[in-house]
Amino acid sequence: MNALSYNTERPQLHIPEYGRNVQNMIEHAKRIESREERNRAVRAIIDVMGQLNPHLRDVEDYTHKLWTHLFIMSDFEIDVDSPYPIPEQEKLRERPKDMKYPKNKSKYGHFGHYTEEMIKTAADIKDDEEREYMTDLLGNLLKKNYLMWHTENVENGAIAQHLKELSKGKLKLENPEQLMPTKQILKQFNITPAKPSKKRKGKKRRK
Repeated sequence: MNALSYNTERPQLHIPEYGRNVQNMIEHAKRIESREERNRAVRAIIDVMGQLNPHLRDVEDYTHKLWTHLFIMSDFEIDVDSPYPIPEQEKLRERPKDMKYPKNKSKYGHFGHYTEEMIKTAADIKDDEEREYMTDLLGNLLKKNYLMWHTENVENGAIAQHLKELSKGKLKLENPEQLMPTKQILKQFNITPAKPSKKRKGKKRRK
């Protein structure tokens, strides 16, 4: 009777998403002497890999990706006629370059960098009617963004002042009180308004 084989005793899977059966099929294909049969076996394995990972079909040139995975799982030791150039091990093992994180300094971080960029663009609109329309839209957007971070009420006058400041005085809300009500905005985002903190009342001194 054969002893049980534990995963810890088996060779490590190069790409675990495909499972050990696919890994074993590739190992078997490597040992097939006939090149024609080996090519036929590998094409069948590629079909199986595609069925096991249908989400890869959403990736551009997903068939090429399957072949790359096959070579990785074979330790680049399988000799077959690939429809694509065989990937170089060194390039695959290269560490990707660190991406520079955008450093956008903002006085009011809760409004968002892109919102501030929209304000700058709107501030340069020449048409008075269009600029007024954008001013109203941006006023409501500022209020929404604010309430996403601070769920207590916010004065419409404060939003109008922030918009004026961020636009360097070019965008002015003529009627700040016409901004969307706080309760309506919070309801849209399914946010429960923050309850005002209750101050403890001091005990009355007995005379």
